Amino acid sequence: MSETERDRRIKDVGTLKALAHPLRAQLYRLLTIARTATASQLAEQVDEAVSLVSYHLRKLAEHGLIEEAEARSEDGRERWWQPASEGVSIRDEDFRDAPEKAAAHTAASRLFFEQRADMFRRYLDERAHWSDAWTTASESAEWLLRLTPDELAALSREMYDVVRRYEERGRAAVAAGDTEGREHVAVHTYGFPFRV
Repeated sequence: MSETERDRRIKDVGTLKALAHPLRAQLYRLLTIARTATASQLAEQVDEAVSLVSYHLRKLAEHGLIEEAEARSEDGRERWWQPASEGVSIRDEDFRDAPEKAAAHTAASRLFFEQRADMFRRYLDERAHWSDAWTTASESAEWLLRLTPDELAALSREMYDVVRRYEERGRAAVAAGDTEGREHVAVHTYGFPFRV
């Protein structure tokens, strides 16, 4: 499946701003992991009031980022939510035609980076509590390359394809009941030009 079939490409500032709220971005990430959840379940994970979480879930739904899922409880009183797509993609080219759009994209990118950095910091702080197998498998690397824009784009596509293959492998294994030794794993990549 190509990226365009799997991921919703965000092209408008309203949707970008809806996702770029710190709590909403966190809720979206948690829903992506859980696949379905209620406001109560998510509120417990983020340590916020259910009413506040419900409000932010409705905002994400207004922008088509999440949608109601089939109820999973018998009483049917709680709303279940799920991501509306496998993921989202946000590209600079969709926000550079106006200063306010570029500023919104930069602010969103900074928020997402900080949240990802917080995830890695939390891992570093908790590393001693993970098994040797997990700490050996974990990686933090930096490569400093000399590439053209086309080469960087090709590298990004190849890395994307590799990660998607592993994502599909993991989901298929879990669906088949193979959950032994599996944990949630975050893979963050950044490819950008710089000058020295």
